[in-house]
Amino acid sequence: MPVEELRAGTYSDKYFVRTRNVLRADRHSPNVLMQVFCKASAVLCGVDEAIAILKLASDDWPALTVHALYDGDRVEPFETIMTIEGPYDAFAHLETLYLGTLARRTRIATQTRRIVDAAAPKDVFYFPARHDHYAVQAGDGYAAHIAGVAAVSTDVQGAWWGGEGIGTVPHAAIAAYGGDTALAASKFAENLPESVQLVVLVDFENDSVKTALEVARALGPRLYGVRLDTSGTLVDKSVISAMGQFDPRGVNPELVVNVREALDGAGFESVRIVASGGFGVDKIRTFEAMGVPVDAYGVGSSLVANHGDFDFTADIVLTDGKPRAKVGRTHKPNPRLEEVP
Repeated sequence: MPVEELRAGTYSDKYFVRTRNVLRADRHSPNVLMQVFCKASAVLCGVDEAIAILKLASDDWPALTVHALYDGDRVEPFETIMTIEGPYDAFAHLETLYLGTLARRTRIATQTRRIVDAAAPKDVFYFPARHDHYAVQAGDGYAAHIAGVAAVSTDVQGAWWGGEGIGTVPHAAIAAYGGDTALAASKFAENLPESVQLVVLVDFENDSVKTALEVARALGPRLYGVRLDTSGTLVDKSVISAMGQFDPRGVNPELVVNVREALDGAGFESVRIVASGGFGVDKIRTFEAMGVPVDAYGVGSSLVANHGDFDFTADIVLTDGKPRAKVGRTHKPNPRLEEVP
C-alpha cells in the first residue's frame, strides 16, 4: 500500500480530507461510532484490506476500536459488517478507501461465488485478467480465491494467497506455429516441465472435434485437457449437420458432446474438457441442468462486470455516545461482529 499517500488523503474524496483538517484546526475531536453496511446480499470480501488501511493510514490506530465480520462471510442487505469507534479526526480521511475496497472485493467475491455454486462440484478457472486494469489483479485474485475458484490465470492474482497462474496453449502460440495446434501443443510439451498440466485450445480452425483428436494423438498422456472457446459469432463444423433445433453458435451443449464422444471413441477418456467463452451463471446452470459433459469452466468478463448493487455505506450513528445518525439511518448492532486486535 502507498501508506504515506493514503495518510495524506491523496486517494480520498476531498471533502473527507477537508473535514479532518477543519476538525483539527478547530481542535474538535468527537468520539464517533461509524457503522458500515452493504446494500445487497453478498459474499463479503475486502475486510482484511480495509482493516489494513485503518491500521496503517489512520492517524491514531491505538485510539480506534474496530469490530468486523470476516472475508467470505455471507451478509444480508443493510447488515452491519464493520464498526469503527474512536476520535473521528483520526480516520475521517479514510472513508473513501475502505468503502471502495469493500465494494470492489465484495463484488468480485459475490459474482464469483455465484459462478462457483452454479458449476459445483466442477472447477471454475478465473480468467478475467484481460478485461480489467492490471493493477486490480492481486486483490481481485484474492477475492476469487475467497469465493472458491480452482485456479487463476496470472501469478499476481495468486500473490496474496500463495497461488500461481495456470493457462492453456493459446491461439497466439498456435498462430506462431503456422496455425498447427498439434505442433504448438507438442512444443509446449517439449519445453515445459511435467508438472504443468497442458490444456490446449482447439477452436483455432473452427473444427474442435478434428483438432482435439489431433492434439490428443500428438501428446498422448501428456495432454491434461482441451479447451472449447468457439466465438459466439461462429458455428463449429461439428454441429453444422445438426442445426435447426438449437442455437449452434459458440460453445453449446452439442459441441461439447461431440468432442467428448470423439475423444472417448478414440480411447482418450482421461482428457478433460474445459468450456469457456461467454459463460456466466445462467449459461453454466443450463449446462449443468442438461448434464453437459464439461469438466471445468473458464470464466472471464462476467466476473468483473457489475451485476449488482455492491456499494457500501458508512454512517456516523453515535457521537460522544449519543444517537447522531442522519434521517433514514440508525444504530444497528450486530452480534456477529468480532473485535479486531
